[in-house]
Amino acid sequence: MNETEQTVSETAARAAHEIRVVHSRLRRRLRETYDREELTPSQTSVLSRLDKDGEASVVDLAAAEGVRHQSVTSTVGALAERGLVGRRPDPEDGRRQLVYVTDSGRTFLEDRRRAGEGWLARALEEHCTEQERRGLLAAMAVLERIVRS
Repeated sequence: MNETEQTVSETAARAAHEIRVVHSRLRRRLRETYDREELTPSQTSVLSRLDKDGEASVVDLAAAEGVRHQSVTSTVGALAERGLVGRRPDPEDGRRQLVYVTDSGRTFLEDRRRAGEGWLARALEEHCTEQERRGLLAAMAVLERIVRS
C-alpha cells in the first residue's frame, strides 16, 4: 500500500469509486440518447478534441489521443467521409495537413449535446425532488473545484 492509499479516508475512497462508476454509466446512457450517427468512441473523441482544442495535425492528434498516427489517419478519414471534419494545408509546413471541424461537425456535436442534456434534464425532473436537484448542483460545484485543483 502506498502513502496516498494509507492517508485516504474510507469515505473518500468510496466516493471516488462511486463517482467513477456513476460517471461511466452516465456517459454510456448519454451516448445511447444521441449516437444516431454510430460514431465509434475514437471518432467521437477526435471530433470532440478538435472542437475543443481547434485544428491539429494527425500527428498531434495521435499524441493527444495516445494512439498510433495510422489509427488517427483512419479515424479522420471516416469523419471526413461524413463531412464532419475537413483538411487544409498547414501554413507553417506545406507537407502537413491540419484537420478541423466543419460546420456540419459543429452542428452534429451541438445536436448531440442538446439531446443528451435534454434527456438528462427530463430524467432529473421525473426522478428527483427539487432538493435533490439542488444537492446535485452543489455536488457538481465540489467536483468542479476538485478538477480545477
